[in-house]
Amino acid sequence: QSFKRFTLCLSLYAQIGLNITQICLAKECSEDEVSEIDSHIWVHGVYLHLPPASLTSRVLNTLKPEKDVDGISDLNMGRLVRGDLSKGFVPPIANAVLDLLEKHGEFLRMDKPCPYFYICSCTYVAAVLLRVVTAWKTQSCFSVFISDIEISRAQTPKPVDQLAAEIGVLPEELEAYGRSKAKVQLSLLDRLHTQPDGKYVLVAGITPTPLGEGKSTVTIGLVQALSAHLKLNSFACLRQPSQGPTFGVKGGAAGGGYAQVIPMEEFNLHLTGDIHAITAANNLVAAAIDARMLHEATQSDKALFNRLVPSVNGVRRFSPIQISRLNRLGINKTDPASLTPQEVSTFVRLDLDPSKITWQRVVDTNDRFLRKITVGQASTEKGMIRETGFDIAVASEIMAILALADSLEDMKNRLARMVVGTSRSGQPITAEDLGVSGALAVLMKDAIKPTMMQTLEGTPVFVHAGPFANIAHGNSSVLADKLALKLVGRNGFVVTEAGFGADIGMEKFFNIKCRASGLRPNVVVLVATVRALKMHGGGPNVSAGAPLPREYIDENLSLVAGGCRSNLRKQIQIAHLFGVPVVVAPTIEVKLFNLLSVAFINLYCIFSKSNFLDSVPLTGALMCFHLSVSPSFPQMPIVEKIRTIAQKVYGADDIELSPEAEAKIDYYNQQGYGSLPICMAKTHLSLSHMPDKKGAPTGFTLPIRDVRASIGAGFIFPLMSTMPGLPTRPCFYDIDLDPVTEEITGLF
Repeated sequence: QSFKRFTLCLSLYAQIGLNITQICLAKECSEDEVSEIDSHIWVHGVYLHLPPASLTSRVLNTLKPEKDVDGISDLNMGRLVRGDLSKGFVPPIANAVLDLLEKHGEFLRMDKPCPYFYICSCTYVAAVLLRVVTAWKTQSCFSVFISDIEISRAQTPKPVDQLAAEIGVLPEELEAYGRSKAKVQLSLLDRLHTQPDGKYVLVAGITPTPLGEGKSTVTIGLVQALSAHLKLNSFACLRQPSQGPTFGVKGGAAGGGYAQVIPMEEFNLHLTGDIHAITAANNLVAAAIDARMLHEATQSDKALFNRLVPSVNGVRRFSPIQISRLNRLGINKTDPASLTPQEVSTFVRLDLDPSKITWQRVVDTNDRFLRKITVGQASTEKGMIRETGFDIAVASEIMAILALADSLEDMKNRLARMVVGTSRSGQPITAEDLGVSGALAVLMKDAIKPTMMQTLEGTPVFVHAGPFANIAHGNSSVLADKLALKLVGRNGFVVTEAGFGADIGMEKFFNIKCRASGLRPNVVVLVATVRALKMHGGGPNVSAGAPLPREYIDENLSLVAGGCRSNLRKQIQIAHLFGVPVVVAPTIEVKLFNLLSVAFINLYCIFSKSNFLDSVPLTGALMCFHLSVSPSFPQMPIVEKIRTIAQKVYGADDIELSPEAEAKIDYYNQQGYGSLPICMAKTHLSLSHMPDKKGAPTGFTLPIRDVRASIGAGFIFPLMSTMPGLPTRPCFYDIDLDPVTEEITGLF
């Protein structure tokens, strides 16, 4: 009977021009024999009709993706699940159902386009058809998975001037950048200065996996729930993503699914050019440093003075920035001709020590080979060779200043205070000493204005600044938060996000950002994904680009419980150090909703009660907190501040300072920087300094190898590497542009 059916099939195939050949393989055949079949150029497609036990990944992946008729090799399956139908082979059954949906599915004609449903194997045909019929009868769209970028494109954003009018921004306070984003003038703060602030919500998280845990998604989902569904004035404040993670690891940071900022391509790429402005300003300082050292090394005092204070139409005048330098030197003169030879020498020579220059160049790419470079090797630089390096642009002190400044004047003053190195006599040299701080303010004059965008549901979002949390303080700008709090009014909500785990981003939010802004949050929302809880509960390592181990796909409540008892409990305790109410937001990947069992919910409720948390809906919990608390900022010596963070936040026994770190701390104390807060530069993958130590490690000593100071930003930071490297398979492999439609793919 089987032979008769096959003969009939051959006849039918022949009628439509297909040449089908059946090849019977021996039971003991190897993958090489399967591979040999589809290697022939006359074979355009192969369908493996094998017992399920024989359809292993090794067998399936011997097929070339373009010849995989059933579309179930790993590569084709991955493209199918991701929603990329432009490459590979779409299974005939999946094509048939898609065609059925498009031609006969009345429920597809809705206000918001319903995404495609993808079928991954013939064995699910009956279930799929049942769901198709059910959805068709009820006129409702069933649950599906499509890429974030497709969801983003399916929604047309409101014109930005309409969005501005809805939230009370006047036309003259708006600088449009196209149809969907705009800069907001800082004069808005002056106009609304009598308006009471709204409620201030901080979203933090437990220690993440390398895949990220969805704090941005929770932030956006929360403001959408508050505004679009509960009809409360709400605003989200997010950081601008760096090109480094976008093209290296994450592929974007606009949120995900139906909780994202749109248009997500614009959000994830150049936006309004703020990071480019920071890069230009940072590298102007670097160029000024090397040029000044060259000119001082090759010219006399008199020649330097004549060039620094040139005669124009027979008259010499100091520029305002030069008068500021003279005043700092104790030279209270404004006539260049009145300076003595010693005063001229003191004025013109910064005398930078090449070995003590702390300023580096930046580029917004994970270019690991720029971590250490040698400059000045051209013959024109006259032997002024020295070692330096590059940081990633968002690690620049100028980025930290942008995030912490509360006005244009404050930003300008902070830029002037930036210390770029030390003179041979041991004096700090600033950007103002270089004469460059005014030019930096000019380059940054537009970047200081927050960029307004919107969520998928039309809720306003400020996207501003993007300091890394493991290098700088990891929070969006003070100005964005202040503007949003005024715009939402007394009964509204502003939800902002702190980078990485609560031990890093949230701790710096309180100790650095709150100190700079004077703002105090009403509540902390702590995001705890099931994936991260399992990792901290003893699950295997999770790596970007690799399939999730089975432990993360199955329910496995014991791992979840272990993560709750270790890392989650510790992060809650960290939040309580600042006297702030905590609401835990347990989250799970949409694709794993089947894991959201009654047992999991019961486990979470039991844990909540044991940790004095309310198991109530997130938006409902936020309504309970109206009064803010005032975080304390104890005045301690630098070493004690580092030790306090290490012990109380990370759980370390103590710290260990290298001789270099001790010398730097002594120098900063001598210069009067001892009162500045600490910005710990530590791995984000563990509460400790060791990325592989999960849960809540104890019994370790935190090594402090070096310490630097960002005087303009206003903090001292124990240092780690500031230029991340690209992984073996970066995200840019998947990012592409259609030259006809100009559509971007791969920004998931």
